[in-house]
Amino acid sequence: MQPLQLITKNIRILLIDNQTIVRAAIRMLIESRPGLKVVGEGADRTESLAVATSEQPDIILFALNEASDLDFLPELLAIAKQARVVILTGLSDSKVHQRAVRLGATGVVLKDMPAEDVIKAIEKVHSGEVWLNRSMTASVLAGLVRGNGEIDLEAAKIATLTKRERELSTLIGEGLKNKQIAARLFISDATVRHHLTSIFDKLGVSDRLELIIYVYRHGLGKPPA
Repeated sequence: MQPLQLITKNIRILLIDNQTIVRAAIRMLIESRPGLKVVGEGADRTESLAVATSEQPDIILFALNEASDLDFLPELLAIAKQARVVILTGLSDSKVHQRAVRLGATGVVLKDMPAEDVIKAIEKVHSGEVWLNRSMTASVLAGLVRGNGEIDLEAAKIATLTKRERELSTLIGEGLKNKQIAARLFISDATVRHHLTSIFDKLGVSDRLELIIYVYRHGLGKPPA
């Protein structure tokens, strides 16, 4: 009888950057981590859309060099419907970060951060989390909320949350990750995920980023400091 083999599924990544040497360096960084695989590269809009169509990646690592580069992000996500986007950028303008999130990105990594942060962002975003540092989260959410003058009455939805779900929602709004929440509330990671599923259903949000925005918009928690 042959021993059972553990089958692991790679996170399949599309890498977008207009410089060949930069793409090569990022590819080496990514593929040095077990479980991560670059399945294609794009130097421009045409190449990126073609690779997204053929490969249907899990993660799109989008190197943002100019603010206008974001213009084809909606088209890219329309093609690669299951993909999540991590923006890698040297631009520190919070308005650019806000626009990236508004267009569908769920992670933003600044180029002056440690290289390991790129790996962490890919893995966290793939698992359903949002990757924004605390100050970036505050500025991005402030911009998103400020653009909506009317706040819908959501009291009925919020009233359906249990006390524990309210606590967990508040911690999500403060930017804590699942493991941090589990430690803070003395519960397991699996229990955190179970509560999140229930919260998503009750509040009508589809992912962690929508929940963070909801929490901030409706006063369930304070924004990250």
